[in-house]
Amino acid sequence: MKKFWLLLPLLAFLGLGWLLKSGIGKDPTQVPSPLISRPAPAFDLPLLADLNRRLSRDDLIGKPYLLNVWASWCPGCQQEHPYIDRLAKRGEIAIYGLNWRDETADARRWLEFFGDPYQAVLHDLDGRTGVDFGVYGAPETFLIGADGTVLAKHIGEMTEEIYQTLFAPLIKAPSAS
Repeated sequence: MKKFWLLLPLLAFLGLGWLLKSGIGKDPTQVPSPLISRPAPAFDLPLLADLNRRLSRDDLIGKPYLLNVWASWCPGCQQEHPYIDRLAKRGEIAIYGLNWRDETADARRWLEFFGDPYQAVLHDLDGRTGVDFGVYGAPETFLIGADGTVLAKHIGEMTEEIYQTLFAPLIKAPSAS
């Protein structure tokens, strides 16, 4: 019985080592989304520019688009914004913003200061649409196919490398259009 008690710390140490090793080297921005290959969650949200106008998922069916989740309080959103602006100016794909859990005046001021690269910005003040998409932090970006299917998700700041490796091949694929 004494030998068992002597082995217990060794077994605990080995178990802890295995747990740590299993997480090392994994990219925390590559969290699999259960939405991939499924219809995007339904939404019908007011537009940030005019809260009396609304945009729904069904309004966007027909062409692929990026849905970029951002907020004025998000430092990563400020970092990625110049790239989102350049990508929008290239015109390769429509980009819609999902302003997530943000005060209306703050979000409008932020876009006024940094520029508005979006086709339209959906205002998700209470965050429910973000929750439906599985958002747990901003920035996050989704690629939605022409049929409304979620094709890809990226957590974190968008860069040219991420766009070219994750999104561009899917945009060019027949399933996107």
